Amino acid sequence: MEMVSRDMKALGMYLSGSISFGVCPKSGKAVEYRERTHALTPQQREMYNRAADAWQSVLRNIDAALEVTNGGPRARALALNKFWGDHQRFFRQVICAFKIPSVIAAAMTNLNTDRCVQYSAKRIFLFRPPPSVRYGRRFRTFNVVDDFNREALAIEVDFSLTAERVVRVLERIAAVRGYPLKLRTDNGPEFIAVALADWAEQHGVTLEFIKPGKPMQNGFIERFNRSYREAVLDMFVFQTLNEVREQTATWLKEYNEERPHDSLGDMTPREFLLTKNPEVSTYDWS
Repeated sequence: MEMVSRDMKALGMYLSGSISFGVCPKSGKAVEYRERTHALTPQQREMYNRAADAWQSVLRNIDAALEVTNGGPRARALALNKFWGDHQRFFRQVICAFKIPSVIAAAMTNLNTDRCVQYSAKRIFLFRPPPSVRYGRRFRTFNVVDDFNREALAIEVDFSLTAERVVRVLERIAAVRGYPLKLRTDNGPEFIAVALADWAEQHGVTLEFIKPGKPMQNGFIERFNRSYREAVLDMFVFQTLNEVREQTATWLKEYNEERPHDSLGDMTPREFLLTKNPEVSTYDWS
């Protein structure tokens, strides 16, 4: 439920930090998720940033070691799985060590009423401005994934992504891969705009919109978005958009060409594309 909530927030589909489901007829209990933000002190933020920088260095060293030893896709997958497991355990300990009074109070309140409590540390601003600017500025990404082989075809990064910009990205993809039969999107303003509808009609592309508030109806891209956030957006503090684009391009090459996927028979998206006959997506969310 937490992942669904975060994905909905990332897509701008709801504003509150909570999600509720009705009462289960069997147990008589309801399921509810609430999200609250607890601010860290300047010292705690500095500790977190130093720790995050150290883990980035470890990740770079792993990449270097794999390159020196000619580690294949399987070795890379095992190394990265170990890295992310240790990374998560480390930051769980960091959160406990902070002993934030408001977090402790909230945890006690929820545990005393038989509620599950989960905490995580994350950077609120993914873009760090120059020192003369007080607050960070949020940027957006437009991610395109092929349902057939899970290949990430594009990640466009900018402060604003209009329908015209989306069309330009799709044209760039089509120049290499051809026009798709179907394009599944959420109901963002850039996707329901006339410009995209005209482009789709001109090239015989069917636009399929998921239902509002149902991000998992586009499950492949939601899973990809989460992987991208964890590996890039939540892992680094960026000074400029060019840094975001450079780090994204590096990760994208690894994701498409080096990382095996269980759902693809332990092949990378690029290997799967070269060895299988492309077909229309069978993903059905009805």
